[in-house]
Amino acid sequence: MKRLSFLIGCLITLIQVTNAQSGQDEMMKAWQAYMTPGDMHALLAKDDGEWKTEMSLWMDPGSPPVKSSGKMNNKMILGGRYQEARYSGDFMGMPMEGIGITGYDNAKKIFISTWIDNLGSGVMKLEGQYDPASKAINFYGSSVDPMTGKDMKVREVLKFIDDKNQLMEMFMVQDGIEIKTMEIKFTKL
Repeated sequence: MKRLSFLIGCLITLIQVTNAQSGQDEMMKAWQAYMTPGDMHALLAKDDGEWKTEMSLWMDPGSPPVKSSGKMNNKMILGGRYQEARYSGDFMGMPMEGIGITGYDNAKKIFISTWIDNLGSGVMKLEGQYDPASKAINFYGSSVDPMTGKDMKVREVLKFIDDKNQLMEMFMVQDGIEIKTMEIKFTKL
């Protein structure tokens, strides 16, 4: 009887170890898929390099835009998982610099983007999907309204026109109405 109890105990332990190993194998496989850059990361990587920018910013929907120019340097970081964008230029006679990080979350199947610059102290956070028909990433998220200190809704569309040209349009919701606030034309140098 002791021998039978011992064998049953060993069998139960073996089954538990086998199940635990199987679970670990599945976890490692999922983690590997989560961390491995794929097609959406390659979509970002093709835009590495220097870009000339032409920005139009509407302070009020009825007024003409404020225009400025600058340069953006894009480079993939952390093993091709994220693209870092560094901007330098001017805005209304002031030097402007900013940093964006864009990546693709393999588990959520969405693009993620953050933006910070020296014209504020908050972080814009966006998530979006790529639309192959329009060759655009449609981002949605929020940014801080400096007048109220509260988050406001933001929509951004990044259109991949061709290998040398992109267009980013930004819309913000103010008083429940979406208005176009910015447009940036990117030309690869």
